[in-house]
Amino acid sequence: MGRLKRKKTSHKKKKKKQSTGTGTSSQIISDAVASKTTLLTESSKDTKKMQVKPSTGLVPVAEKLKKGYLDKILQFLREVKVELKKVTWPSRKQTIGSTVVVIVLVIVVSLFLGIVDIGLSSLIRVILR
Repeated sequence: MGRLKRKKTSHKKKKKKQSTGTGTSSQIISDAVASKTTLLTESSKDTKKMQVKPSTGLVPVAEKLKKGYLDKILQFLREVKVELKKVTWPSRKQTIGSTVVVIVLVIVVSLFLGIVDIGLSSLIRVILR
């Protein structure tokens, strides 16, 4: 869940937005083709920019690792904070109601298993005698 970078709009796109759009259909098609080709060339430029350069070795490797882990941990905590703001927490009444239901079901299941256990153990005693 890394941060998303905004794509910078190209100069041609800005001009296209400013134009009134009163061209012929062939002009509109040629503009669409031109915009697609500029998108393709921009994406290839972006991939060139995203290539990792080799490190110069000025910072020790241990410090890089510590800094990398620290950055990752801080980024994770920021994302956790954002996600926790999105959570819809139950009200006190809902929490108490759910807790009561769970406790009652645990008691019912434990009684059932206790009765089955007592019954099976007495049956085995009778069979072994």
